[in-house]
Amino acid sequence: MMNVIKKPTLSFWQIFNMNVGFLGIQFSFGLQQTAINPVFLFLGAPEDMLPILNIAGPVTGLIVQPIIGAISDKTWSPRWGRRKPFFLIGAIIGSMCLFAFPLSPVLWFAVGLLWILDVGNNMAMEPYRAFVGDKLPEKQLSLGYQMQSLFVGAGIVLANASIFLFQDWFGGETVETAGTIPTWLYYSFFIGAFLSVTTILWSVLKTPEIPPSDEELAEINSHKAMPFSERFKMPFVEISNAVKEMPKFMWKLSAVYLFQWYALFVYWQFITPLFRTTMGYGLSEAAAQAAKMSTTYNIATVVVALMLVPLTLKFGGKKIYAISLFGTGLALLSIPYIADPVYVLFPMVLFGIGWAAMMGIPYTMVSKIVPQERRGVYMGILNMMIVIPMGIETLTFGPIFKNLLGGNAVNAMLFAGVFFIVAAVLALRLNVKKTKEETQ
Repeated sequence: MMNVIKKPTLSFWQIFNMNVGFLGIQFSFGLQQTAINPVFLFLGAPEDMLPILNIAGPVTGLIVQPIIGAISDKTWSPRWGRRKPFFLIGAIIGSMCLFAFPLSPVLWFAVGLLWILDVGNNMAMEPYRAFVGDKLPEKQLSLGYQMQSLFVGAGIVLANASIFLFQDWFGGETVETAGTIPTWLYYSFFIGAFLSVTTILWSVLKTPEIPPSDEELAEINSHKAMPFSERFKMPFVEISNAVKEMPKFMWKLSAVYLFQWYALFVYWQFITPLFRTTMGYGLSEAAAQAAKMSTTYNIATVVVALMLVPLTLKFGGKKIYAISLFGTGLALLSIPYIADPVYVLFPMVLFGIGWAAMMGIPYTMVSKIVPQERRGVYMGILNMMIVIPMGIETLTFGPIFKNLLGGNAVNAMLFAGVFFIVAAVLALRLNVKKTKEETQ
């Protein structure tokens, strides 16, 4: 174990500036949640093909994040830092894809762009998670990661609000033309392309990285001195060793994530088809209603994200996390039975509380138990626990939806709600001991 550098306590605004880049990343993620599946449908994709068309996210996340995490652990530049080069390059890639996405002429072009977009977003996301952990002392980790939740919510709120507002302001299409993307949908993607780069630049310019200790620097320099073939293999060796030595807590968390993220992917893919079934909406109307749902739950996330900090300190992250997952399950179980487009927004408050917990509490827990010098690779492995359930969903839920759930989006939503309840029960098995620093 290497000597740990004592980290200074940061002010509220320093932690705020550090996390601004999540606004742009999550604006892009918000478009993936709400706009990309409608784009696929506009371009002629059948509903039962939506899961497999979304396989880009799980595959790129599984490959890119742990590798980038391992590489960033062994990187240091006095000018550019350790994590910053990776999430800045990722943001630029994502920005270019977002600009091109609504201009997709055919389905295969849009699917290909989604693969590149996910590479960029994953390249940005993992080093950014590690960056926050690198900067903060343990007593501020909860605030740091819940601040991430706030920006996660804010970015998705802006993305989804832009979708239904632009549809209202500039839509005008009374008849949907098969094989074409409505022009009102373009503007949200263009805004996302701008925010992806500018918000990341804000955090890069406002937040210096902590230089590595002498021991870390010696290890980084020895890594640089290796032959290229050895350096190429090193990230894979690091990932393999980290998995073998992974704390039991992370194995327990992987069980929670299996049900949680499978259910989330079902929700994001089938919320638009649900409103076509329950409310008889056309595709544009259903997409706009789905955007309103996402906007509502992410507003709730923004409101409650920082409130969860004192609650987790008082009652423990495990209890707050489990209760939040249970509330999310109840929300999904109720949505199919509410036919009013206004009243159906109310369950999204519970969903938003759950989303705030999902985006903050597990990262706080993991950051406390993994060694500083391997934080990058372990944050990458944590993301593997997200994308593996998503990958399983993309491969399995299409046949489940078609053959077991009768091709009915109502049944898909109920299925997701049950999975969230199971995740809540499994979350009660998670335990993290308080450190001396936290009790001071």
